[in-house]
Amino acid sequence: MKRTLQTIALLTLTTLLFGCGQNENEALPDDSAQNNTEIATDNDVTEENEKEKQTDKAETSNNKITDNDFYEPFNGTLEHVHGLGYAGNQNAIYFAAHDGLKVYEDGQWYKTVAENHDYMGFNAADVGFFASGHPAANSNLVNPFGIKRSLDNGQTLETLALEGVVDFHVMGVGYESQTIFVANPKANDLLEEAGELYVSDDLAENWEKIDAEGLSKDIINIAVHPTDSNKVAVAAKEGIYLSTNKGQSFELISDNMQGTSIYMSNKALWYGGYNGEPHLIKKSFDSETEEIITLPSMDEDAVMYFTTNPQNDNELAFITYNGNVFYSNNGAENWEMLVNEGKIQ
Repeated sequence: MKRTLQTIALLTLTTLLFGCGQNENEALPDDSAQNNTEIATDNDVTEENEKEKQTDKAETSNNKITDNDFYEPFNGTLEHVHGLGYAGNQNAIYFAAHDGLKVYEDGQWYKTVAENHDYMGFNAADVGFFASGHPAANSNLVNPFGIKRSLDNGQTLETLALEGVVDFHVMGVGYESQTIFVANPKANDLLEEAGELYVSDDLAENWEKIDAEGLSKDIINIAVHPTDSNKVAVAAKEGIYLSTNKGQSFELISDNMQGTSIYMSNKALWYGGYNGEPHLIKKSFDSETEEIITLPSMDEDAVMYFTTNPQNDNELAFITYNGNVFYSNNGAENWEMLVNEGKIQ
């Protein structure tokens, strides 16, 4: 499973921009054949329903995966991960794999018993998660997903936009604001220009094209501040870019490294890079100082996706390009390997 890092950019673009999902040129299932996991369409997301969902998120945060019969113990192989995070503001780390969700909670691993979709562009949010991707082989959901949201740990999916039209591999969502940024791979009725960045503040109903002045076109990933949508960052082939004006302009903030990972907590921007060896850096929003985070031993590898627990700043986790998962509960003083090249430890 190990991949030589001759250039991390080649790895990244192959993994994230082309992915492991179904080809969008394949025949799509008939729109009328959706099963009962599809709980809403664009027109169903009313203001009243949205208020009810936001109210219910407090209950979701108290859920335990161990008490949820939609999940069962998992001891298999974790492969082709396209995002991770503390979905639903629970003390559990969700991993979006090509064969469904995998969750690490209280030292144990779990997987979904159904709806094992190939999730792309996965973003955890306080109400649940946002994702794009492709349906599982035995699903009647329309391919590709467009943009979907789940408020119940993945058991049901709500369609927000562009179902059957676009698979977004590069998408960032504010953890609390739910502001959505996407790199658009395909021109369509909502997003008219391919290869451009777009933003939506109303759950994908309306979109604005972003000028993105100063930003490289070789985008790997997008991160949005949990509450302040003016702060958006991008990992790209040339490095890490930061915007403080909602993506209208970007500044290259990294030095002599390729960008590999990007994440925003309330207090800091965390970014991974590679220049012959891996790096993880924490940039404070208050002081604007940068702290180099000590990484565990990593041979020809780099940080691919990173997260912190919104309820506990000392809990950190990341997955690498070689399929290793590391976890710390003491602010990166020590790291525990949870997965070794895809194998649960």
